[in-house]
Amino acid sequence: MPRRIDLKCLACAQLDANAAIALHGPKGDDCWDSKRCPRRRSHYRNRRENNAKRRAERIVAQGKPLELQPERVSISLDLNPVAYLYLYREKRKDSPLHAIAISVWEGDKKVMEIEPIHCSGLRNRQIQAYLQKALGYLQGRYGITKFESEVRMEPLECPISLCPLRELSEALN
Repeated sequence: MPRRIDLKCLACAQLDANAAIALHGPKGDDCWDSKRCPRRRSHYRNRRENNAKRRAERIVAQGKPLELQPERVSISLDLNPVAYLYLYREKRKDSPLHAIAISVWEGDKKVMEIEPIHCSGLRNRQIQAYLQKALGYLQGRYGITKFESEVRMEPLECPISLCPLRELSEALN
């Protein structure tokens, strides 16, 4: 039965050698052994690859055919760009809209981002007009006629640099 992994040594293996000696050497908790620790740290850093190599050698020595790794293929698609509408508002239904942001994505790449705006002082009709204007621009440039989905974000996550909520939260912290 294999030995259990020493969690302290596993954490130590992630540090560079000088930091490990400082933490576990004579000025630390004094568990550093210069004969044993460098080899053990190397083992913990490379154990997954070493064990896989050892396993493959054992299978070959037994005369069994070595299992090949499955082939990975990436298939590219012609993706149409989609627009996401980010609504910065609190979770409750009657909460006011704090800000709006729009981004256009093509697959997993952000292609464009419309500058976010604050909605304080704007009427519903003005917000609708802004969104229609943005959709008109997106339709002319990308052929987008509607937003893919609305994403609700917390007002404290507002991306606008001169946001009063950000100043308020920084003052509280």
